[in-house]
Amino acid sequence: MELAEKLHEIKKPIMVLGTSSGAGKSLTVTAICRILKNIGEEPIPFKGQNMSNNAWVDCEGGEMAYSQALQAFACGINPSAEMNPILLKPQGNSISEVIHLGKSIGITTAKNYYKDWFIPGWEVIKKSLSSIYKKSPNCRLIIEGAGSPVEMNLIHRDLTNLRVAKYLNANCILVTDIERGGVFAQIIGTLELLKPEEKKLIKGIIINRFRGDLSLFEEGKKWIESKTKIPVIGIIPWLNDSFPPEDSLDLIEKKSRFSNPEIKVGIIKLPSISNFSDFDPLENEESILIEWIRESQNLNNSDFIILPGSKQTIKDQIFLENSGLSQDIREYSNSNGNIVGICGGLQMLGTTLEDPYSKEGPKIYSKQKTKGIGLLPLKTTFFEKKLTRQISTESLWPCQSKIRGFEIHNGQTELDHTQNSLKINPIFKDLNLGWYKENKKGGTIAGTYIHGIFENDIWRDQYINLIRKRKKLPALKKRTRSYKVKRESIIENLANEFNKHLNLSSLLN
Repeated sequence: MELAEKLHEIKKPIMVLGTSSGAGKSLTVTAICRILKNIGEEPIPFKGQNMSNNAWVDCEGGEMAYSQALQAFACGINPSAEMNPILLKPQGNSISEVIHLGKSIGITTAKNYYKDWFIPGWEVIKKSLSSIYKKSPNCRLIIEGAGSPVEMNLIHRDLTNLRVAKYLNANCILVTDIERGGVFAQIIGTLELLKPEEKKLIKGIIINRFRGDLSLFEEGKKWIESKTKIPVIGIIPWLNDSFPPEDSLDLIEKKSRFSNPEIKVGIIKLPSISNFSDFDPLENEESILIEWIRESQNLNNSDFIILPGSKQTIKDQIFLENSGLSQDIREYSNSNGNIVGICGGLQMLGTTLEDPYSKEGPKIYSKQKTKGIGLLPLKTTFFEKKLTRQISTESLWPCQSKIRGFEIHNGQTELDHTQNSLKINPIFKDLNLGWYKENKKGGTIAGTYIHGIFENDIWRDQYINLIRKRKKLPALKKRTRSYKVKRESIIENLANEFNKHLNLSSLLN
């Protein structure tokens, strides 16, 4: 029996749509998931299709967007690729990698996506929904839309907004961001572009990111409700807690919240940056200031720098070389600087990058070796099959501790034996997960394939203490709670703030 024929048997799903990208859909879903968990419901997040290079790997090695993983944490459940059955990972030039149910199945241009992938995409969405309800028949899906549901040039191939809403007959919330301005036009314009049967699904409106006295918007609330005949179920104030941005462009606006940092961390803003949620634990360290580096400069102002993951490592390495940042990084290393490379960042710190199967994009890369920054004696070859798995290992440096995280990469890295003068050591007992080198005059260069490395509290503390010792700062005091506990606290605070200003009761019946 089709799921659509059994809708009377399931709890009414709640779907969060937005008047635009960045309106606050992801955080609204996260908050609702935790609110419902706290009142004894069984919420499960779902986003039919997401476009993001900020990924997570589930227990079965399936890729999914990190935002849905975070929402699963809010529900108190393990993330699963079924919660995000289609993930598109942009590669530039309107080309994306297509991932269905956690597995990479092809490459597409934006122009050909509707022709080639729409029908199989809708089938995998329906398959995931049926599977979720089969495993958890008493759950309530909390569904996130994407962008705006009324992009009229794209609506015929929209897999993740109104098609899902109508298929499940979901109770929909329309979220708008008042911080952007034009909130009345955003709401009215969106509703006017909906068909009558679609507009009937909108059961409530949320005004997000309101600054100042909430009572000052009372007249605006009355006007919206009078004009639309839809209740404003929440006016959410501006919240300061740090959450990962959905899109790497949002990193430009991301500012450190701490005014008296002791440690400055420079993160290279690669054009194809991925998995930037790796740095959330550092964002929440009160002693640390994060600065994003986008152009050539003297890096000596940073106590350590990070080369993050990349969706297109060779392309980003060429960017570093052409921009002068590669030379800046080498000079920083020669000045006893401390460097950490993660995944693509590790690969770039090596000597050469080879792409015989054109996994990195243009075929020109497959005909030549690309020089890395050359600080670690490592060479990387990009093979056809991607490695995605969760990791459990033990670190050897800067301390012995248990390590958990995950891998997502095509490249396979090994020692470059032509560079005998560059001696390196393994970071982990699993020798292929990372290496480090100590400079003669001080400073270290380290690279790892483990995403989420900074979520490991003991390892993170010991690395930061390594930096603090070189700055003649006292070591960090022993932790009273871990980053994951702190993440739980942030989610709980987010839910509490939403709960103060949001009335969900009419959507739960």
